[in-house]
This record gives sequence, C-alpha cells and structure tokens, in this order.
Amino acid sequence: MTFRRRSCILTYHSIDPSGSVISIAPHLFRQQMAFLAEAGTPVVPLHAIRDTPGAVALTFDDGFRNFYEHAFPVLQRYGFPATVFVVSAYCGGRNDWPTQPRYNGVPLLGLMPWNQVAEVARGGIEVGSHTVTHPRMDRLSAAEIDAELDSSRAAIEDRIGRPVRSFAYPYGQSTAAVRAAVQSHFQWACGTELAYLSPASDLLNLPRIDVYYLQRRLGFQGLYSIHGSIYLAVRGLLRGLRQTIQHRM
Repeated sequence: MTFRRRSCILTYHSIDPSGSVISIAPHLFRQQMAFLAEAGTPVVPLHAIRDTPGAVALTFDDGFRNFYEHAFPVLQRYGFPATVFVVSAYCGGRNDWPTQPRYNGVPLLGLMPWNQVAEVARGGIEVGSHTVTHPRMDRLSAAEIDAELDSSRAAIEDRIGRPVRSFAYPYGQSTAAVRAAVQSHFQWACGTELAYLSPASDLLNLPRIDVYYLQRRLGFQGLYSIHGSIYLAVRGLLRGLRQTIQHRM
C-alpha cells in the first residue's frame, strides 16, 4: 500500500490558542481543514475510515465548548463529518475530572453543555462516548467498567435521540478485559497508538494520529509523505515508551 493510499484518524482535543499539550490554535485548525479541502483528501465518517484508502477521519476528545465555537462552523463550511467523544457527567462543566493531571500544563476549559451536544449531532457530527468520568479504565473493576460504558451511552442517547456506536478510551488505556466490555456496548473504539490504519486494524482499538505532532504546516501537509511516515513512526516509539514508564509509576 502506497503512502497516499493509507488512511488515518486524526485526534484533536481543544481548539484554543494556549499552546498546551491538548490545544491547537483556531487559525491552525482552519488552515488544516482548508488544506484537506484544497488537496481533495476524502474526509469520511469514523465507521468508514478503515475501508477507505487515502482518507482521513476527524475525532475530537472530551467535547470542549471551543469545538462548538471554532471547529463546528468550519466543519459545516466544508461539509466534513467528524466524531466528538464526550464525558457524559461533565457536559456543561469543565475538564476537572479526578484523573486530570495538572503537572503537564493541561488548562481547565469549558465543555459543551447538552444543548450544544444535541445541536452538533443534528448538524451531522457523530457523538461518541468517552465514559462518564474519564477514568483510567485499566484500573477499574469489571463492574465499574460496565457502569462507565453503559451509563455514558445511555445518557448521550437520551440527550441526542440517536444510537451511540463509538467509544474512545480515556488516555488511550485499555486491556483485553476492557476491550471485551467495550465490544458489548459499542461497534468500534479509538485508542491512541500513533499509527496509520489498515484494513486489519482492530475495530476495538483503532490507532489515531494526534494533531499535536502536526502543528507545523509541513508536518500536516506531509502526512502522506515518506518523511512524514518516518517522523510519526519515531514519535510513536517515543510516545509508547513514555506511556509505558508512566503506567508503571
């Protein structure tokens, strides 16, 4: 499979100018969406990405209010589909769940209230689950895992009036037991492995490319170049090593 025939899922969090590890400035987001449109890159729904070579799927974790303010209008302008994963117990609040680290400069930001979540769903955005409380799921009991999955799905479905089929693991952390539980509630799920997709990619742990690593224009535009592939492979190895060290702490 050539570089341009590979597909990928892009991960965004907050669209804000703070420069934090979860942030991308609004003007950069607009430039990136304009580039995808001008380049004729297919932007497809999450459920179609694994089987659409050369395409991109857009995902947004946590459901920040600035998605509604800055990303949603741009996506509508270009007719791009996207998936937003919301933390059901925190809609309308802030990202101050118990597991939120403070040492790495993550800012406290507002999250979309339910009326905005419902509005973006009506506007063609898929709304997926990011659990009830954003826990580290590999540290939960089987009963706690099931409660996070079942309750979050039910709450979102009640608010948007349509089925919730997708899930994203908080912090990308999962185990075989967690993935088995997710399979009983959702049709596909996203992890954080920094990699391109293939037809063989695991539907319950789809790899994604965090746009934090693509904020330079050449980085984003080189997504399908050999240099971009090498860069992401190296970043993925370093990220995996860092996550392994943090998990053992």
